[in-house]
Amino acid sequence: MKTIGIVGNKGKPEARIVARELVYLLEDRGARVLLDEQMASYVDRGDIGTSLEEIGSAAQLLCVLGGDGTLLGIARRLAGCSVPILGINLGTLGFLSEADPDDLPHAVDKLLSGQYYLEERTMLDAELVRNQKTLARYTAMNDIGIAKGSFCRIIQCAVYLDDNYVATFSGDGVIVSSPTGSTAYSLSAGGPIVAPNVEMLLLTPVAPHSLTARPMVLSPHQTIRIEVDAVHHEMGLSIDGQFGCRLEGGDQIFIRKSPFVTPLIKWKKGAFFETIRTKLQGEWE
Repeated sequence: MKTIGIVGNKGKPEARIVARELVYLLEDRGARVLLDEQMASYVDRGDIGTSLEEIGSAAQLLCVLGGDGTLLGIARRLAGCSVPILGINLGTLGFLSEADPDDLPHAVDKLLSGQYYLEERTMLDAELVRNQKTLARYTAMNDIGIAKGSFCRIIQCAVYLDDNYVATFSGDGVIVSSPTGSTAYSLSAGGPIVAPNVEMLLLTPVAPHSLTARPMVLSPHQTIRIEVDAVHHEMGLSIDGQFGCRLEGGDQIFIRKSPFVTPLIKWKKGAFFETIRTKLQGEWE
């Protein structure tokens, strides 16, 4: 008997409807279901409600109901659990998702019969150091962003690879992304699309004040160190574009490939470029 976890975006009313139907379909086919506590209370199934941490350790598979942002947040919180995640898209783009609410019975049948592939997505670790003291550590699935405030002047980001100086970018900031994150913030800043099975880190300058500043593909086996400076204090560090903290001049951010990966459930092997065509280029079939 498989144990399937379900986590949903509480801010989307549709998530409650989908969660209720998903629980029924899974239990009807003999699966054990674990539902995150708040969603369990919404659908009157407190008997199967538990914490996300318990779901991460006990579930063999996890269904995430929401958009890409919901999936990114869950992936960060469960980093290290290695539980395969199926995204069920309730958002707009749903680039990381593989299933839609309209076809839940088919998705459940595939899950329980093992008719899927796993794509292990690289994650990033970031360490913020100020005055030689570590202030915070973060894990990201998409990207680590360093940016100026909305109405401020440019900032300088001096980039080092291990102890080797690479360049100083003056502009709105820089993004360090995983291959998965290459289709997110980095893409909008002019970075390339990278297939998820490529081992690399991508450095993309944001609105650089230079004609020669270009995105860089760097080794995942080295540490990227970024020293920030500006004549103002409106600088920030963002994690997957969802949260972050203020930066000060002289701060150093160390970014490395994480030892953790996020396994994403996919129906077809190597369907990345099909997703690119349909969801980013609008070639709906």
